[in-house]
Amino acid sequence: MTIKLPEAIEAYFDADRDGSPDAVAAAFTENGSVKDKGKSHTGRDAIRKWMADESRQYSYTVEPFHIALEHGKTLVMAHAVGTFPGSPIDLRFLFVLAGDKVAELEITV
Repeated sequence: MTIKLPEAIEAYFDADRDGSPDAVAAAFTENGSVKDKGKSHTGRDAIRKWMADESRQYSYTVEPFHIALEHGKTLVMAHAVGTFPGSPIDLRFLFVLAGDKVAELEITV
């Protein structure tokens, strides 16, 4: 099933699918932040490093299948399959957008 994602969120998932830490970082605002596995990464350089580390550790695919608004944020549910513990799993991606960029992203189970 294909869902329609806001442009900024689509850019994030496209960059992640391509495995490009630079493109993932570019999807965020200058001071954007990611919270993943209990750790926060703030700013494009930190986001780039986070994505590069994830790409080195794991091989994976993420397929969004549901979108909704939750407390003023955009929730995207996505099916993730890969070489990480617990695979396959459905993950929650909670986005705060600022124009055509991602300002905040929190990834949880």
